[in-house]
Amino acid sequence: MPRYGLVIDLERCIGCHACAIACKVENDIEQGSWMRVEMLDGQPLDTARGQSPKLTMHYLPLACMHCQDPPCMDACPANAIYRRDDGVVILDTSKCNGCQDCLSACPYGAILWVETTGVATKCHLCAHRLEKGLEPFCALCCETKAIHFGDLSDPQSRVSQLITRRSGYTLKLKERTEPAIYYLPPLNQRPV
Repeated sequence: MPRYGLVIDLERCIGCHACAIACKVENDIEQGSWMRVEMLDGQPLDTARGQSPKLTMHYLPLACMHCQDPPCMDACPANAIYRRDDGVVILDTSKCNGCQDCLSACPYGAILWVETTGVATKCHLCAHRLEKGLEPFCALCCETKAIHFGDLSDPQSRVSQLITRRSGYTLKLKERTEPAIYYLPPLNQRPV
């Protein structure tokens, strides 16, 4: 069985927000987007050797991490959140009771509260597109090809190869959620 996920190349991401707009359009989201792009200012590098500081900055696209062990699912008393066999974590809005427990349980801030409907929503990795053999719309619409979609369980897949070759990593390791979204570090942050 595949385990679907994304690999996001932070060297290629230019912060254009095309992924967020694509998500909003494809999923008919009124307010916000299930994908957000944050700007991160890096720390000065190589100052210990008496060199001039090299300031860094990059963008960080964030969405649901489609965790192997999703804390939002455990926190939901209505059983509105479940994990499919392919690793995609789904929030069934028809079962959502509006308690908002999932919002505080998610360490990535990936769940949106929709005030007008009184339910939570989140990225479902464009499950409707996956069922048709298509990739998530954010990956398709990324002009710089920073977002890659594929099967993380297949060591020969493009995403697995990128993770291995480019030292891909996940966020918030201490949470032990085993996310399915990996990041490839920018050139100036790669180990030498």
